[in-house]
Amino acid sequence: MEDKKGFIAARVAKELKDGDVVNLGIGLPTLVPSYLDPSVSITLQSENGFLGLKAQADNPEDAPYIVNAGGAPAGVEPTGAFFSSADSFAIIRGGHVDATVLGSLQVDEKGNIANWIIPGKMVPGMGGAMDLVVGARKVIVAMEHTNKGVHKILKECTLPLTAKGQVNMIVTEMGVMDVTPEGLVLTEYNPEFTLEEIQEATEAKLIISENLKEMTV
Repeated sequence: MEDKKGFIAARVAKELKDGDVVNLGIGLPTLVPSYLDPSVSITLQSENGFLGLKAQADNPEDAPYIVNAGGAPAGVEPTGAFFSSADSFAIIRGGHVDATVLGSLQVDEKGNIANWIIPGKMVPGMGGAMDLVVGARKVIVAMEHTNKGVHKILKECTLPLTAKGQVNMIVTEMGVMDVTPEGLVLTEYNPEFTLEEIQEATEAKLIISENLKEMTV
């Protein structure tokens, strides 16, 4: 697949509902605004302090100082609002975010997420992820299925956790998985891969949904 990240972002965009307030994490999730259905009204919240995030404008000179949470150039809706970092996290911690989309290093079948550190490597810190995964009503992990062939969807995370049991859905280039008390349920699959290939790329045992369908964007 040529554009894995774009494919994942496009599928995540379909998951967001009219009227939702949605936070996008750094990395792959910042691609989601480019794939949103313009007929669906979604308010994107950026943890660095504004509502009304959108994809970078065609003429970025119109808003040269607007960046997303990852520091990359972004746009803002005409109805957008800027505020302090403290207010931004009050929105998150207060339960006012309907969904958050985050990348991850590892996720496991219990909905645990490890997305902030690999021991021995210098990193800036956990950032807002620890607040987002417990403050948002729905947590969607958007990531490539493996890292150079190494499993990222595990029976149990081996890296330091960001949070326990907070992930609701995983979207990769191979499929869509719901986290349930019984384990990971594969609800959609990319027809470019067989079910056997998807399971081989997943350490956790996948439960195949009775209503399994092809993944489309």
